[in-house]
Amino acid sequence: MGDGRLSPLLTYCLYRLCGAALARVPPWLGYRLAEVGGVLAYALAPPVRRRICDNLRHVLGREASGPAERRAAHQVFSNLFKNYYGLFRLPRLALEACARLVEVEGWEHIEAGLREGKGLIVTSAHLGNIEIVAQIFALHDVPVTVPVERLQPPQLFDYICRLRSGHGLRLVPVDGPLLELFRALRRGEVLGLAADRDITASGRVVDFFGAPARLPDGHVRIALRTGAPLVCAFSERLPNNRFVARVSPPLNLTPTGDEEADVMAGMRQVVGMLEQAIAHRPAQWYVTNAVWHRGNRGGQALAVKR
Repeated sequence: MGDGRLSPLLTYCLYRLCGAALARVPPWLGYRLAEVGGVLAYALAPPVRRRICDNLRHVLGREASGPAERRAAHQVFSNLFKNYYGLFRLPRLALEACARLVEVEGWEHIEAGLREGKGLIVTSAHLGNIEIVAQIFALHDVPVTVPVERLQPPQLFDYICRLRSGHGLRLVPVDGPLLELFRALRRGEVLGLAADRDITASGRVVDFFGAPARLPDGHVRIALRTGAPLVCAFSERLPNNRFVARVSPPLNLTPTGDEEADVMAGMRQVVGMLEQAIAHRPAQWYVTNAVWHRGNRGGQALAVKR
């Protein structure tokens, strides 16, 4: 979970142990165990808890009470562990079973975007359950390439990739060559990019829930350079542990010749939709890293790019 308390090798062993133990556990028990795991993690991982609470504080606003923040943080941990359980059982889920778990609103926007013949960029957030919802593309025989964070040790990275890509999802390291992403679009495929976590620290500082935060801009930049349509899609976990995925119409990205201004204009559109989706279900936003920082490496306050 990124708090640095476990060695990479021990983390890998823990994941393999959980994967072996939980893959065959039925959902009624698996989700209950996930809730218990979330309660324990909330109590035993203070650094992660502090980061989650800080993120929630920005989303909920300063008027939110301490109890409300703590309740939401408990739910974030619970949803996070439910997603771990979903990941471990994913290789044993047939595509038809995934289809029964996910309702998609706005799939016509995916089809319309692909018909343009330039590929399609789908940007999303760590909301609901990306792992299971993303399998919907395989049901429609739509290839998807997703850049992912490189985990340590390498064995853990390979294991997580195997779990996630069992139904054809193509995962590439986020710090790898960008050429792979452009090739996917040239083949008319879908490129999936996260909008809420800047793993490579190469994005832009923007106003996000009223405070400066560094968010990735690759989805907008690549869309402008390639002409590929860009849509936002966010998932939501329902009370019965099924999911709904909502796909927006393509964003209006109009190149003016000023690339940086065009990127900023596109970012404002994405951030607006990102804020709306997260505010709708803040306890399902399972980012465990600090999104907002008081300053950069040099100790200066972050400045919002206009």
